[in-house]
Amino acid sequence: MPQIWMTYNELGRLCDCDSSEARLRAIHLSLDRRKSRDGTTRVKLDLALTAKFFASVRESDFDLDGAIEALQATHRQMAELLTPHELLGRRGVA
Repeated sequence: MPQIWMTYNELGRLCDCDSSEARLRAIHLSLDRRKSRDGTTRVKLDLALTAKFFASVRESDFDLDGAIEALQATHRQMAELLTPHELLGRRGVA
């Protein structure tokens, strides 16, 4: 099972509450909490919250296929900018 770590704000959005309620929930559920290098505390989701997170991702209206197509189109455009001559000149260059 993957580890999902969220800030209190993110956890609050997942649980439909504010960040202080999310903090209290994390304490009540005895979730692992760690302060990141950026100074923000993050909470490790348990199995039930991880399942809820994945369900929310699946239900979102995010157009994954459209995003993949846009990324592929950008890749093609960038590849066209490099002519075969430039590609040969780049060999051996680190």
